[in-house]
Amino acid sequence: MKKLLIAAALLCLTACTTTAVKTAAPGSISTPQANTKVLLVEPDVQLSVLTAAGLQEARQDWSKQGHDNLSASVKAALQTRAHKFDVLDPEASRDGRAGQVLRLHDAVGQSIMAFSYGLKLPNKRGAFDWTLGDGAEEIGRAHQADYALFITGRGSYSSAGRKAMFVAFAALGVGIPLGQQTVFASLVDLHTGQVVWFNVALAGPAADMRTGEGAASLAESLLKGAPL
Repeated sequence: MKKLLIAAALLCLTACTTTAVKTAAPGSISTPQANTKVLLVEPDVQLSVLTAAGLQEARQDWSKQGHDNLSASVKAALQTRAHKFDVLDPEASRDGRAGQVLRLHDAVGQSIMAFSYGLKLPNKRGAFDWTLGDGAEEIGRAHQADYALFITGRGSYSSAGRKAMFVAFAALGVGIPLGQQTVFASLVDLHTGQVVWFNVALAGPAADMRTGEGAASLAESLLKGAPL
């Protein structure tokens, strides 16, 4: 039994990236046509280290690495798509109506994560009908764009001490959580505010966004099947 638990622990340390896609009902949306202009909002990435004691300590250097690598990888992936893309720096658009919509997306994205992938809301009844409201249209007009693609990354990486404890505790038949990174992408119709496509990627070790190669692997998984 102990050998089985240790093997399972090692498997967790080498697991692959997994994804889960949600889309609005096909009859209620129009997918982007070729040459449609899509606004890419610079990724919002916040990373931390999970210590041996189980505490999460923010790492600004990792967050910047994750942002820079993921941004470059997503842009490179989008260059192969049949659409026109422009980039929006959210830090330069925090004021006024645009800033309100960007902050609203943060809240809506977290709600989708909580209620479309976790606890189910009774009034949703399986429907995926999230929206940013009419305010999204203002961003579309300002940038002459039809859609916006948002990327959000959150998570932690285990310290060497935490990984050692994980294996040691597994040998005793006790499981402890490791660091985990979750990245989600949402495509929003800027004419209606509706979230038309949403994907969540749970990063595996080969998709470490702190490296260029890992970020490229993560971006590939995240954008797989995107209607772009």
